[in-house]
Amino acid sequence: MGIFVTAEIIYVLIIYVFDFMKIKNLLLSTLFAALVVLMSSCAGKLKPLDARQVSVDPQPLVLVGGEVPATININFPAKWFNKNAEVRVTPVLKYAGGEVWGTTYNFQGEKVRGNATTIPYGMPKSVTIHSNFKYKPEMAKSDLILIFSARIRGKEVQLPDVKIGEGVVATEALASAAFTTPAIAPDAFQRIIKEKYDADIHFLIQQANVRSTELNSADVREWKGIVESANITPNQNVDVEIQAYASPDGGRELNEKLSAQRERNTTATIGRDLKRAKVEVPMSAHYTAQDWEGFQKLVEQSNIQDKELILSVLSMYKDPETREREIKNISSVFSQLADEILPQLRRSRLIANIEIIGKSNEEIAALSKNEPSKLNVEELLYSATLTNDKAEQRRIYNQAVAQFPADARAYNNLGVLAYENGDYATASSYFQKAATKAQLPEVKMNQGLLQLLDGNLEEGETLIGQATNVPELGEALGLIYIQKGKYAEAAKALYDVATNNGVLAQILNKDYNRANQLLNQIVAKDATTYYLQALMGARTSQTDVMTEGIRQAVRLQPSMATKFLNDREFARYASQSYFQSALK
Repeated sequence: MGIFVTAEIIYVLIIYVFDFMKIKNLLLSTLFAALVVLMSSCAGKLKPLDARQVSVDPQPLVLVGGEVPATININFPAKWFNKNAEVRVTPVLKYAGGEVWGTTYNFQGEKVRGNATTIPYGMPKSVTIHSNFKYKPEMAKSDLILIFSARIRGKEVQLPDVKIGEGVVATEALASAAFTTPAIAPDAFQRIIKEKYDADIHFLIQQANVRSTELNSADVREWKGIVESANITPNQNVDVEIQAYASPDGGRELNEKLSAQRERNTTATIGRDLKRAKVEVPMSAHYTAQDWEGFQKLVEQSNIQDKELILSVLSMYKDPETREREIKNISSVFSQLADEILPQLRRSRLIANIEIIGKSNEEIAALSKNEPSKLNVEELLYSATLTNDKAEQRRIYNQAVAQFPADARAYNNLGVLAYENGDYATASSYFQKAATKAQLPEVKMNQGLLQLLDGNLEEGETLIGQATNVPELGEALGLIYIQKGKYAEAAKALYDVATNNGVLAQILNKDYNRANQLLNQIVAKDATTYYLQALMGARTSQTDVMTEGIRQAVRLQPSMATKFLNDREFARYASQSYFQSALK
């Protein structure tokens, strides 16, 4: 009995041990498999990146120089970046109807062989990436997203997108060539045209008597005829000036007396001859003892030997006696000077100053309406400046085109009228016609403005850069500065310009006092003007100024209400009842 029991017990024990080992092995196998799966799972995935680990500057995004820049800082936490992972990060600005991708940056884990930025596994790592997005108006309401593309050991790993910012403050975009004054091609009309005619009476050396041969020379006779004609012409005034000289050789005292006597004799002779011709005109007379200025001019124009040496003497010495002595020491050329240069300086110069009096404003305006053919091109173009009536100006310029088709200015000015009326296609056509007639700087500037209207900053800047000496150029340059993000330069260029662009430049430069001064100077305020008023009020926390600007802008242009709601400049006010009320 005892032996049997013992054997049975042993048998049971053996079975129990066997079963235990099977269970143990099964458990071990299962545990190992689970561990393998877990390890495989951890090695094949990356955790989603928390938006709190990303920051954007600026926030919200801001339009600057036609682009939306974003500086993004990413904080990769410790043990996030798998040692075998490769991650591509791309900022994308998404808006209704589209998206714009920024610069892609590549990162890699410690065990990856490559050229990307390595992110350690065991410790946190901060990286900074940059992107610039070409601005579109739709971006005012937008989201900035980080898009990830990841692989671990060549296997694609899915990571969700991360929203890191929103909106674009697009205040700069309020600037427009539509608010810039185009360039009128000016007329050259002069009410009084001044003309000068002269002739010389020459004297023998050390003599002052006026010889009859000189009085009867062709030049002097022609000069007298001009004076007589001007005296009897109703719209002309004339006066006579006599300037007598002595050559610089000889002593100063002698030349002083000689030039004075030549002036007296010339004045008496010319006065007598004019009186005989019944010409009574004002006369004035002067004399110059030693005509060094005339001497230098004649030497410069000559081909005489040692010309440069003589001119250097004149430059080195200012004392007349020293000059004369040094020049006489140049014996090789003094005889040539005495023969060719000095005789021309022994003279009296006869000068007739004539003023031609043009038509009055009243005469020009009347002729422009009734007999435009009696006006020359300058008078006709000038007549357009005598009225503020745009229709009348258009009629005048069309008349100028008809009478003077080769003149580019009337075409340009018709283009200006179309431009100011918002008819840019017609304006472009006229500017192109003007360009075929002449290369006017005004036309270049106006064509540049059209390029800016179309968003072609580089082309516009090139054309406007050719518009030298155009009065309106400062406005155009100010606009370009705004669109290039150079706000200080824009504010300076537009400091005295009471336009929407002028106000905007001061706001962007944060000179709100000057912005307000310019805004108050604008007579014909439009919806954009009041939008700028609201913007200035928002920035300076003047809610009454802001709400009044909103009301007036929406009144003039109801679609502005949506713009106010989408503009992040007003985000902190958008939920306020007074803001909502102003939009209605």
